Amino acid sequence: MPADDPAAAQAAALRLLARRDLATGELRARLAARGFGPAATAEALAALANEGVLDDGRFAHNYVAYQAARGRGPVRIAADLRQRGLPPELIEAALAAGPDWRLAAAAARARRFGRRAPQEYRDKARQARFLQYRGFSADHIRAATGADADTD
Repeated sequence: MPADDPAAAQAAALRLLARRDLATGELRARLAARGFGPAATAEALAALANEGVLDDGRFAHNYVAYQAARGRGPVRIAADLRQRGLPPELIEAALAAGPDWRLAAAAARARRFGRRAPQEYRDKARQARFLQYRGFSADHIRAATGADADTD
């Protein structure tokens, strides 16, 4: 496999994309790991982007929808997308188009702990830690646990 062949790099990229959608940065790293040079990789990625096969905006929106459905919050999702090399403006747009994060935090809390809001401080703290680990902000956590901002 020639390292400088853009056609071979494009074919390898298509095989990778057939398995699952990838961000441009992830795909670039995987092609480099397979021995393709930067020039061939860049040309192959540009061709795939022009064809509409590779679209970071679509990837970000799909990733946000999938992770939100799994009970993850916007803070954690944004960190994952930054790690995958997506630009901040795409991340912000995808998160803004995502679900109502307060409702998502409440749903994640209810799935884990039941529908009743926590009454004891200890239960509120435990549920808040769970939601924080899931990637929800303090405002989302307060709304989901029924915690009053003045008393907690």
